[in-house]
Amino acid sequence: MNRLLTMKRLSILFLGLFAVLVAGSFAYQAYWIEPGDRCEARGQWWADEGRICAQPISIAEITGRPLPGNRAQESAEKNRELVRIEDAIAAQKRARDADAEVQRARLKASQGR
Repeated sequence: MNRLLTMKRLSILFLGLFAVLVAGSFAYQAYWIEPGDRCEARGQWWADEGRICAQPISIAEITGRPLPGNRAQESAEKNRELVRIEDAIAAQKRARDADAEVQRARLKASQGR
């Protein structure tokens, strides 16, 4: 009686299947994983969907805006500008109030005669 799957055939079948799976895992690593790792190691962006390695572009290059600086420094500068504006408004209000007082004094003096 001849059997189709003898021990020798089964061992060769499993050894062949193992070899194909190992080769497949190496191929997957070499052709699917490694390009992304190499791209990211160069400081570029890897897009898995299209398998594209792209150079990052600064938003400032696209919009033409100046590069962002130090946020704390810019915030302090903006605060100083706001304080200057508030001081100017307060000075205008004091000058207006002083002028109103002068006009009231003149009006009282002219009515008192």
